[in-house]
Amino acid sequence: MRSLPSIIHLDMDAFFAAVEQAAKPSLRGKPVIVGGLGGRGVVSTASYEARKFGVHSAMPMAQARRLCPNAAFLAGRFEAYRRASGLVMGLLRELSPLVQPLSLDEAFVDLEAGPYGPVLAEAEHGTGERLLLALAEDLRADIVERTGLTASVGVAGSKLMAKIASEQAKPDGLVLIEPGQERAVLGPMPVRALPGIGPATEQVLRRAGLNTVAELAEAGEAELVQLLGKAHGVGVHAMSIGLDDRPVVADQDAKSVSVEDTFEVDLADRDRVLREVEALAQRCVRRLRGAGRSGRTVVLKVRRFDFSTLTRSETLRGPTDDEAVVVETARRLASQVDITGGVRLLGVGVAQLADYTQEDLFAQAVREEAAEAAAGAEAGAGAEEEPEPAEEQAVPVRRWLPGQDVRHAEHGPGWVQGSGVGRVTVRFETPWSGPGRVRTFRVEDPALEPARPLPLRPGWPGGEEGDDAEGVGEGPGEG
Repeated sequence: MRSLPSIIHLDMDAFFAAVEQAAKPSLRGKPVIVGGLGGRGVVSTASYEARKFGVHSAMPMAQARRLCPNAAFLAGRFEAYRRASGLVMGLLRELSPLVQPLSLDEAFVDLEAGPYGPVLAEAEHGTGERLLLALAEDLRADIVERTGLTASVGVAGSKLMAKIASEQAKPDGLVLIEPGQERAVLGPMPVRALPGIGPATEQVLRRAGLNTVAELAEAGEAELVQLLGKAHGVGVHAMSIGLDDRPVVADQDAKSVSVEDTFEVDLADRDRVLREVEALAQRCVRRLRGAGRSGRTVVLKVRRFDFSTLTRSETLRGPTDDEAVVVETARRLASQVDITGGVRLLGVGVAQLADYTQEDLFAQAVREEAAEAAAGAEAGAGAEEEPEPAEEQAVPVRRWLPGQDVRHAEHGPGWVQGSGVGRVTVRFETPWSGPGRVRTFRVEDPALEPARPLPLRPGWPGGEEGDDAEGVGEGPGEG
């Protein structure tokens, strides 16, 4: 444990939604919700204006629409998020070579390993803390200048406490927790405040009458080991008393992204198992996208009633972060598993990670194959009918997604507000302009084309001619 709070945890505020507001002047100060827009879509991130209505991440999009019907509902623009993340991570690496990204919008930084390390080592305690606070404030100001986005920063002597501090700082704040104050800060918090304690572990602890971190500390290591097992119990007890000596690991590269759930009652119904697998696959894709990654292998984990565990996997033709592809593959793997006797745990993961996505190639190919199969079946059913003349066959219509970047030959850059009944509505504005004009076109208008994201600040990298700068990490944070 350190005597100086020289580890910082940075968490961008409502990152995806904030990028959309920074890129679209007409949405600033208004509720913005980013996520899947289909019937089964879920919220990825909600702006703070939308959170006032009760909208939060992982909420079904249909529920979000009921709670906040006047919000702007946008599909994700992951190229824009990766580029904004790249600018932020670049600023962090100017402070230290030890930067550990956890997702596109979240990272730990060890300031002792950076250029200010020797000064911190020789400084008196009060002087060192003031320097650390100044560095953190300068970082937040640089992020605003570079991107127009805000960040919350926690400063502490360990990764655990730095993360707790950044949560207390939200939104757009800075909190320092002095070494020695760990138990006083942690004690009143619910057990879920500790990393590694999810819903299943929380229920085990709650049944034992342990609801706060202070109660975990009082219970002692032996009781927690009995409740949670040796490795987990020892780790939870150490965190409950504020002990955390995990180092900041530079550019930690996850081998896979996965999520899993343990069920209090074993699942024996095939349809229920498939529904749970679908929900897990959707959560896994959100983590994958939040990390700015794609993957080639979908993995299913099943722990049966007798505690035997099996895994099934399928390797795709190319890396993807397309939700439909991962869900369909995971469901197919699950349909092949014998669930006789019941299932107590399910998990879905994506491995063979890449830092690029072939969503426009691989996912499109999957959909085209399905469409061809359907067309073939239809053709077989009506094989005796004469085909329509070529000139009368339907022309494929381009699909325009809300929030998508576009460029019009006459009106310049803009973004899609919505589309339907053969029309697409576009607002023409840039990140550095005022709110722009709205115009409507035919969906097949040849003058309207998809475009790459513009930079959030004029003159900064990350625009149509800029380099791709990506953050790497384990999963999404909601900020």
